Amino acid sequence: MTALTRWVLAHRKLVVACWLLLTVVGIATAGPATRAMNQKFSVPGREGWDANVAIQRLYHGTGGNATPLLPVVRLPAGANVAQPAVRAQLRVVEGKLRAALPGARVTGYGSTGSSAFVSADGRTAFALAFPEPDPNQPFGDNPKAERAARAALAGVTVAGAPVRLTGYDALQAQSGNSNGPGVLVEALLGGVGALVVLGFVFGSLLAFVPIMMAIPAIMTSFLAVYGLTRISGVTPIVQFLIALVGLGVAIDFSLLICMRWREERAHGREGDEAIVRAMETAGRAVLFSGTTVAIGLLALIALPLPFLRSMGYGGMLIPVMSVAVALTLLPVVLHSLGRRLDWPHVRTDDQASRFWTRWARGVVRHRALAAGAALAILAVLVVAATKMHPGISDVNTVAKAGDAKVGLVTLEKSGIGGGALLPDELLVRGGASPEGVATALARVDGIHGAVAPADPSWRRDGSAIVLAFPTPNGSTQASRDLVGTVRTVAHAQGDVRVGGQPSQNKDFIDAVYGNFPLMLALVGIVTFLLLARAFRSVLLPVKAVVLNVLSVAAAWGVLVLVWQEGYGSHAIWGIPATGAIDSWIPLMVFAFLFGLSMDYEVFILSRMREEYDNTGDTNEAVVRGIGRTGRLVTSAALILFLAFTSLASSPGTQVKVMATGLAAGILLDATIIRALLVPAVVSLFDRANWWMPAWVARPLRVAPSRARSVPAHLATEAE
Repeated sequence: MTALTRWVLAHRKLVVACWLLLTVVGIATAGPATRAMNQKFSVPGREGWDANVAIQRLYHGTGGNATPLLPVVRLPAGANVAQPAVRAQLRVVEGKLRAALPGARVTGYGSTGSSAFVSADGRTAFALAFPEPDPNQPFGDNPKAERAARAALAGVTVAGAPVRLTGYDALQAQSGNSNGPGVLVEALLGGVGALVVLGFVFGSLLAFVPIMMAIPAIMTSFLAVYGLTRISGVTPIVQFLIALVGLGVAIDFSLLICMRWREERAHGREGDEAIVRAMETAGRAVLFSGTTVAIGLLALIALPLPFLRSMGYGGMLIPVMSVAVALTLLPVVLHSLGRRLDWPHVRTDDQASRFWTRWARGVVRHRALAAGAALAILAVLVVAATKMHPGISDVNTVAKAGDAKVGLVTLEKSGIGGGALLPDELLVRGGASPEGVATALARVDGIHGAVAPADPSWRRDGSAIVLAFPTPNGSTQASRDLVGTVRTVAHAQGDVRVGGQPSQNKDFIDAVYGNFPLMLALVGIVTFLLLARAFRSVLLPVKAVVLNVLSVAAAWGVLVLVWQEGYGSHAIWGIPATGAIDSWIPLMVFAFLFGLSMDYEVFILSRMREEYDNTGDTNEAVVRGIGRTGRLVTSAALILFLAFTSLASSPGTQVKVMATGLAAGILLDATIIRALLVPAVVSLFDRANWWMPAWVARPLRVAPSRARSVPAHLATEAE
């Protein structure tokens, strides 16, 4: 690290020119990079996904993993779908949909006369339309089709009752999502909040330096990902990672180095000597910390899903670029502008934080009580996490009001059920009878009805589509269990494959969470080896990995309590309990938090290791380490918290859920774990923390480490 820093300082103009060029090019390519991120969701090799792909190939892109639009009508008393006039009007509704959505597959009671589209009392009926996909919507949404269908059905009535258009796209259109801020606006909001925190931390214009470093880090990340898109697909989710995670880690890394630089200057080091010393200590911590963040994201490649693997590749580049900026450009900025920007220098770094020093001494004095209290809080959240249901969140949480919401409620109250919004779509081929498949499925407990439309748009190239409408909402365990039953019954009828969103979602959960232990093991082993080398200890990296897993599990527990169970979602956002957590969100929370929270672990334990090397006293190392890093970790956590809070400003429920998990995880990690549990546990294990036998140190290429006795001068002082 010393050699790199001295080389950078000796070639300042070259370093600045390179970063300036990369930043300018990155700004120019940010737009094309975002548009080039087109890796779509897929679960290859699984029945649900393969069936959906085949359906879309055979039926011109309609159906499969796309959700339908559903016109719903509740007839007045005395009217019934069996009445010829009513059925004729229902056929008119279907005709209007066909005219408004060219190429769409449309069906309903009007054209089929099937009871699958009608409630038991005969007064509620719905139709269904699978429009052709919108190629400009990478996540499969179809707002254009929704608008066209809504316009076509405006003012249409059946027996005098209005027709309500519902479905996921219809609900989404009335949720207010389109009014939310974009990625760059969210990043800007996070940046403003970060600047306020940094102003408090530094008390000088130096607060602008971490923000300055975030700009080239983010822009070059876009450039690097743009290059990645030329050789591999990248999911659009990566743009959120770059804007928000990139902002957080770039600021955190720069904050750590700048604070250490001010500390070295306060202790008498001047000029490049202070910079070199800061890079030898804080810079080294940044290198290891950035590597662990990259590992947390790169671990996604262990999952057998292309779009998640693309998140791993793309996400890994973000901390890499942030580390590169912090280790090369930041020393140059400190050399050229550091002293002038460190004005008016309201705060001094000559002494450790009095508050955090007193806090650490209190934790050390009552370490068993502190550890027990922290573990009790975490235990409550971890137990809650064990009750998490990955799946599809309750459709009732998408929109709070509007015509689409009324249509959904009508389906639920009639007994048809909200599951009709996500029907099972079965592909029938070979000698199997579509009508026979529909009859068999209609007998399944939990299926409201099944139908095999005879219209040519539903039968092509020797194949046919059968629709089965589950009664339970897609967020329930009953709905997830029902997929297995539907598959068993369908397979018994011949060459039949079950597609649709419920089947595909089950395959996603099986693929991801079935391989999750492998991903966790991969992350844990690599992180252990990296931190064992960084801390020259066997026990410290084990504790770091275990506590990070606890941190993520606690964040999952918050998701369960706040969203799945609704203890907070309604009070804060006016959104009812989701009943389940969208299956991709826990995975994202793990990938983000495992790496990001490790920042704090590395910052704290690196300083404790340094202080122990100076004193030989574990408790003194804990007190000094927390005294020097407590304010840093709290400030860094607050910055990330603000970044994730800005992400929650989007009206989308799924984004709010993910932002809640990330924000809660960061705060829990910085307070309960890093400020309470880590110092208490390190103090409890005392000298065992620093044990590194030769047989472990040798392959890691570090010097062995063993507990030392307290130096004589400290022992004298203690007496």
